[in-house]
Amino acid sequence: MQNVKGTYDYVGQEQAVRRKVQSTLRKVFECYDYTEMESTILNESELLTSKYAGGEEILKEMYQLTDQGSRRLGLRYDLTIPFAKVVALNPSLSQPFRRYEMGKVFRDGPVKRGRLREFLQCDVDVVGVAGPEAEVELMQLAAEVFQRLDVPIILRWNNRSFLGEVLGKIGVPADMKPSVMLTLDKLDKIGREGVGQELANKALAPDVCQQVLDFVDLSEPTYEEISRKYCFEQEQGVQEVRVLEEMIRRVGLQNICVFDPFLSRGLSFYTGTVYEIFDATSGFRSSLGGGGRYDAIIGQLVGRDDIIYPTVGLSFGMESIMEMIRNRPFELSKPLAVIIPIGETIPEGLLTAAELRNRGIRTRLASNQRKLKKLLASVSTEGIPYAILIGEDEAAAGVVRLKRMNDGTELTITLQEAVERIVQSSGS
Repeated sequence: MQNVKGTYDYVGQEQAVRRKVQSTLRKVFECYDYTEMESTILNESELLTSKYAGGEEILKEMYQLTDQGSRRLGLRYDLTIPFAKVVALNPSLSQPFRRYEMGKVFRDGPVKRGRLREFLQCDVDVVGVAGPEAEVELMQLAAEVFQRLDVPIILRWNNRSFLGEVLGKIGVPADMKPSVMLTLDKLDKIGREGVGQELANKALAPDVCQQVLDFVDLSEPTYEEISRKYCFEQEQGVQEVRVLEEMIRRVGLQNICVFDPFLSRGLSFYTGTVYEIFDATSGFRSSLGGGGRYDAIIGQLVGRDDIIYPTVGLSFGMESIMEMIRNRPFELSKPLAVIIPIGETIPEGLLTAAELRNRGIRTRLASNQRKLKKLLASVSTEGIPYAILIGEDEAAAGVVRLKRMNDGTELTITLQEAVERIVQSSGS
C-alpha cells in the first residue's frame, strides 16, 4: 500500500495551492484568447515514437503497453504531440488556432526535486502564425503568469537555425549538429569540462572540437558578435534572431528575455526559436517552463512535408513552480456558513444547506454526533462567519437560529431571511 515512485497524492493545503496556481494560469491563458482543449492520454505508440515526435530521445522514458487487441500504445509524455495530432486530424480548424491544455503526462525517468514520473503539464500553443509576434506574445504571457505568481524569472532564448549555422561555420557535419547542440545545451549543468569530455567522445575531428570549445569560451556573446566572428550575418537564423530581439526590446521585455547562444532544448522537432524559463534568483535550478517554434512537425506527422503549419508553444512546469512556492503562506478556502442539525432534523439541515449552495454560498453540513458546544467552538476557531442551528422546535415552526460567530449574536428568523443575510454579507 504505497505510491509508485515519482507519483504523489495531493490533499488539503497542498492541493489548494495547486488549484490556485492552475487558476492563475487559466485566467492568463484565457485573457490572451487561448481556448481550452483536452487531448487523449492513451495514444498509438507509433505516433509517440515517431522520429517527428520524441523519437529515440523519448523512447527510454515512455510508458508503453499493449491492449487486449494487441495494439501497441503509450501514455503521453507531453501535450505537444497530442496537440499536433488534433490539428492534423482536423484540417477544417480555422487558423490561427490557439489552445491551452492542463493535464497529466507520464515519463519513466529519474526522479528528483521538481521532476516526477506522473506530473501535471500546462501548455499554450498557437498554429497559423509565421511571424515572431507569436513568440513574443508567449513571452509576454509567461512574464505575466510569473508576475501574478510573484516569481522573478529569466527567460533564456535562442534560435536552432542560428545555432546550426554557427556549428556549420565551425565545421560540424550536418548529421552531427543535433548531437552537438544537445551537448551545448548542458553547459550550465556540466560546465566547459563536461562539454569537452562529451565532444571528445563524438566522431568529430579534434580541430572541430577545439573550435566548439572556443565558441563556448566566448564571454556573454551577443548574436551580432557571433555572426561577425563566424561571417554569416545574412543567414536565415541570424535574421530571425535580429528581428525577434528588436521586437523584444520594443515591447520592454529585454530585462527578462535574455539571448543564450548555447540553448537548444532537448527535443529535435524545434525548427527556430527556443526558450527556457528559470528562477531569476538562481535559488531553484530546475526549469520552470520552456518551448519554441516547431513549424514542420504537424505536416510531417500526416506525411505532408510540403505543408507548413507554423506553430509555437510554451509549456509551464507545474511541479517545479509548486516546489518554489510550496512553503508560502496560503489561506484555505472555507465555508461561509455551517448548518448544525440538532436532534432529528438532518433532512431540514440538508434542505437549508441546499438553499445556500443554490445561491453560490460555500456551506458545510455538520455532523450531529458531536456535542453542540464543541461544534460551535470548532466553527469559531476556523473563522467561519455563520452557524445555522436547526432544532426540532425550529423545524416545526419553520424557522432557524442564525448565529453570527464574531460577536455571538443570534436571531431566530425564517430560512429565507437567514439566506438573504448571509448572501448580502458575502457580497454575492
